Amino acid sequence: MKIVLMEPLGIGKNVLEVLSDKLTEQGHSFTAYDSFTTDVQELILRADDADVLMIANHPLPGEVIRADRNLKFVSVAFVGIDHVDVDACREKGVCISNTGGYCNDAVAELAVGLALDCLRNITLCNAAVQKGKGKGSLAGHELAGKTVGIIGTGAIGCRTAEIFKAFRCRLIGYSRSPRPEAEALGIERMSLDDVMRNADIISVHTPLTPETKGLIGKKEIRLMKNGAILINTARGPVVDTQALSEALKDGRICAGVDVYEQDPPLPAGHPLLGVPNLVCTPHVGFDTRESIDRRAAMAFENVSAWMAGAPVRVML
Repeated sequence: MKIVLMEPLGIGKNVLEVLSDKLTEQGHSFTAYDSFTTDVQELILRADDADVLMIANHPLPGEVIRADRNLKFVSVAFVGIDHVDVDACREKGVCISNTGGYCNDAVAELAVGLALDCLRNITLCNAAVQKGKGKGSLAGHELAGKTVGIIGTGAIGCRTAEIFKAFRCRLIGYSRSPRPEAEALGIERMSLDDVMRNADIISVHTPLTPETKGLIGKKEIRLMKNGAILINTARGPVVDTQALSEALKDGRICAGVDVYEQDPPLPAGHPLLGVPNLVCTPHVGFDTRESIDRRAAMAFENVSAWMAGAPVRVML
């Protein structure tokens, strides 16, 4: 079979060779591109007649999927598949597997880190010291004893809750259906509105779907306690950016944000640029040395498992 890695996976050349050798030794063709592109025509050329496409987090448009006459399987080295034209895959009967689970620890740890930064003013304290100043009015708050609301109690949400629990936090959460793992952690399931009202810290962990786009809007943000913290390491469009910006400017809440409508650099005039009470990171939640190696191994495992007739982590 012809297998094409459409973009780099962030791993070393030696690691890529070890993973791909397992495929070529079985007689399969393997081609890897060391740059990413969003140009549709270039993507069509790269995918030409491939049986299997491997991608990370850059778009795989329907034009590319439909143009590839032999395409049967897509291995996505990412958790979400909202950047893949699923309808086109469905039309052609193309199977999709993701690498769900590769960054559970990475994202959860960043979510907790952003919360700690907001509580203890770590970024602001660093800036004060660098400017030759003292602590001034930068006394913070403790995480212990806070009520943490988990929006989306899937694998990453539960891992985040597990870490917050170690800080002796009370756990509440919102999900569309009960989850045994969440119950086992002691997460008290509530309506979305009740979580927004009661939590000192709200950590968002839902996938981006038509149902979750704008899930945290102006109404939900207005329900938050004064001084509460909103953390988003999930997907940018799950939270209404303009409503968040207004609340931050008003000084009602604080926030830690890793995800946006598009990855940074953000365009001039973006609602979150220059606003107070905000700690930002440039979509690095998933990006640790350990997690990137893990997802590459899982992406290749997806291909081998599918070819063996026992696909894993199937999304479509």
